Amino acid sequence: MIGSARISRTFYVVWSGQLVSQVGSSLTGFALAVWVFRETGSATRLALVLLATTLPGIVLGPLAGALVDRWDRRWAMILSDTGAAAGTLIIAALHFTDSLQIWHLYPALALSAAFATFQFPAYSAATSLLVPKEQLGRAAGMVQLAEAVGQIIGPALGGVLLFWGDLTLVLIVDVATFLFAVLTLAWVRFPAPKTSESGLEGAGKLWAEARYGLTYVRQRRPLWALMMFFATVNFVFGFVGVLMFPLILSFASEAAAGAAFSIGAFGMLAGSLLVSAWGGPRRRVLGVVSGGFAIGVGLIIGAVRPSIVLFTIGVLVVMFVLPITNSSSQAIWQAKVDPDVQGRVFAIRGTIAQIAIPVSYLLAGPLADGVFEPLMAEGGLLAGTVGEFIGTGDGRGYALFFIVLAIASIVAGLIALAYEPLRTLESTMPDAVSDAVPANL
Repeated sequence: MIGSARISRTFYVVWSGQLVSQVGSSLTGFALAVWVFRETGSATRLALVLLATTLPGIVLGPLAGALVDRWDRRWAMILSDTGAAAGTLIIAALHFTDSLQIWHLYPALALSAAFATFQFPAYSAATSLLVPKEQLGRAAGMVQLAEAVGQIIGPALGGVLLFWGDLTLVLIVDVATFLFAVLTLAWVRFPAPKTSESGLEGAGKLWAEARYGLTYVRQRRPLWALMMFFATVNFVFGFVGVLMFPLILSFASEAAAGAAFSIGAFGMLAGSLLVSAWGGPRRRVLGVVSGGFAIGVGLIIGAVRPSIVLFTIGVLVVMFVLPITNSSSQAIWQAKVDPDVQGRVFAIRGTIAQIAIPVSYLLAGPLADGVFEPLMAEGGLLAGTVGEFIGTGDGRGYALFFIVLAIASIVAGLIALAYEPLRTLESTMPDAVSDAVPANL
């Protein structure tokens, strides 16, 4: 354990509820992605579904962050889980009555995503109140661990339920996990943050408070650079999120795909367990930037040949690195941002970091299906050159796209490492959180 201060019992209770909820969300995310691609065979239609889950958070993020700072953060999380469950329940009812069409997913998933917008800033800001400063890295690792467990159980269970059962059952299980998370939140209480100078400076009307999150980050150039790095990496992952299912389904079955993602998620589990016990690298910025390099390597391994083994290894590499990268970043933000404005700051951080994702979602289908796939088809323009190394035919255009994205991720890491304000962030910016949390939590 790092230091003598302990993570509070309240954090463990909240974390357990969110862990169960992560399993349900991962289960539904995998099942819906496979169902949509199976029904339409279109990467573009899948991209539109993913866009519906992302765009509300980008649009509503700043407003949600301001409300999180005004409200009890526990109630913000309860609202988020309850509203997200409502959207999932609508999809379940439509499918159960044989009425579900692809276009129904767009408004229903957008509704869930709108409520889920409150989750990240509320959960992240609450963690700063429940966890002592020296344990923030471990707490971030535990959050990543919950996501890893979801990634392991969700795709495997989703593949089995879709093969033997029905989409409605998948969705009902997801709703039940949301309700469990709400019950854990109802059981605990969160302390209120103390008012800081930044909190007084950012006070005012709701829209002004929402804008203050952006002002806060822009006044702190190292945090702005860190946010821009993640915006670039998320732009790459937006393409990957759309294309990973078409890529693996071009040479493997749905059940094999589910097994590959579940096995690959053990990499995330291992990385999360490592960070939870270790607390992350002493220089957390290096933990963030090195992720760009390792992610690029993993994408290349997964795409270089149409092999379920290589694809799974590639996923393992990427998943192992993600908890170290994300927890290092999260610990930096939680330590450097004043607790009473973290809702606003974390919301704008999420909005800016993800703002490029809808662009990659919209471009992924046309670029993959209209450009890269024809290039790598039998007799395609690159079939006799690049095709000699990665193969030709169905899905190899997706593979080429993955390799291009891998190179972009590596370049982003090199640029971030060369930028001095980001590289020296931890030594040049003072911490803004206290060393301890209330003993009765």
